[in-house]
Amino acid sequence: MLISIEELMKKSDVKFGTSGIRGLVKNMTDFVCYTYTIGFLKYLEDKNEIKKNKTKIAIAGDLRPSTDRIMTIVAKAVTDMNYIPLNCGKLPTPAITYYGIENNIPSIMVTGSHIPEDRNGIKFNKPDGEILKDDEQLILKLIVNIPDNLFIEEKYINLFDNSFSESSIQSHVENIYIKRYLDFFPENSFNEKSIGLYEHSSVTRDLMYKILSSLGAKVTKLGYSDIFIPIDTEAVREIDVKLIKNWILENEFDTIVSTDGDGDRPLISDENGKLLRGDISGILCAKYLQADSVSVSVNCNTAVEKGNFFKNVKKTKIGSPYIVKSILEEINKGFKTVVGYEANGGFFIGSEINSNNGILNPLPTRDAIISQLCILMLSREQKKSISQLVLELPQRFTLSSVIKNIQPEQSRKIINLFSKDDVKELSKITKEYFGNNFGKIIAFDRIDGIRIIFDDSQILHIRASGNAPEFRCYNEAANEKQAKELNNICLEVIRKIIY
Repeated sequence: MLISIEELMKKSDVKFGTSGIRGLVKNMTDFVCYTYTIGFLKYLEDKNEIKKNKTKIAIAGDLRPSTDRIMTIVAKAVTDMNYIPLNCGKLPTPAITYYGIENNIPSIMVTGSHIPEDRNGIKFNKPDGEILKDDEQLILKLIVNIPDNLFIEEKYINLFDNSFSESSIQSHVENIYIKRYLDFFPENSFNEKSIGLYEHSSVTRDLMYKILSSLGAKVTKLGYSDIFIPIDTEAVREIDVKLIKNWILENEFDTIVSTDGDGDRPLISDENGKLLRGDISGILCAKYLQADSVSVSVNCNTAVEKGNFFKNVKKTKIGSPYIVKSILEEINKGFKTVVGYEANGGFFIGSEINSNNGILNPLPTRDAIISQLCILMLSREQKKSISQLVLELPQRFTLSSVIKNIQPEQSRKIINLFSKDDVKELSKITKEYFGNNFGKIIAFDRIDGIRIIFDDSQILHIRASGNAPEFRCYNEAANEKQAKELNNICLEVIRKIIY
């Protein structure tokens, strides 16, 4: 039967978010996942980027309970379209993306990233990297032919290429990813470093251990979990904050590192157990790499601009496709060392980076490990602790929080309320709801949601999440206490509007 991808999106409530498709597991049926995959492959066919019976499609997934089923459906779609599926097993998103780019083949990652296990998603990558928003819109316009009776046996069918077993191809992809870092960073870089590795349910945990150990660090594994734990690096759970502080106190680590579920968003603490926000770790990573152009999502800390560390800073909408597009634009303008990062800490490298030690190949998708390694190298080379590195940055403090289970119509109500055409109108409505908690409005933008800048350098930014039924509040101020107070006020006001 013929079906429109756009029609499928509306009926299933599984749609493109900030990166790939996302939805409740109950809505990500075999039919839905199969059809989206067919649409992606047909799109690549129409662009002459793949050839039937020849092109291999790399498939990997995270450690969620629903991932195996979805990987199998994806592989069936690949097979039915006469392409060759490679079962790469359970791998980080940046690892499978890098493998695809290095081999000039598409890759598909089954992951819900940082969101709870009752949800999942699929990330589609072209041979040169992840699909962009323009690609998504063209995929949605496609009409595809789907079998009337799509049937998958309960026990997973072996649809994968027999030339590799799952374990051997997974090891192959892992080794390519690991080699990327070991070829760039000097041998025994971290001989004097004691590092805690918070494993939880991150698919990156084993690779992180191998990379850090290979570079000489003494690595202690912590907090392993067989149950999926949704680590959101923009809104870290209080239980995780306490765990990390306690582990530091008990062991005197130089840092504790971790990632979200699919390994594209980092967590890194200083030597006191205080977590670095992703937009701070991003600055330090870009400084170490001596970037001349940095593309950042609009919700990132303004220290990146105030520090004057980089020749060019470009602000984008929130979501990896926007960062990737901006990076490509800046490369075309002639910048040599082009990188990007998001407030969640995911770091993108758009151009080849040369140092005295080696070459770091481009990886224009979110990566977690690179920022952690660069911060540790910066600490080593400058002979400073991580907390000292942070103190040298312009002291701007950002805080974000999330209100869960907010439906799209509720989010639209909030955004529409503050979508005024000029500063005078916006000042009136802001004063009505927030009283005297903010100063005079000097600027605002609608790059993503509503972002308001006040004369005392405070920032209020509200937006709906692109990945889940959630609403996010971001605040920035000159000190941490003020940022926290403003964020609490923001949450209280938003909840009153909704409820």
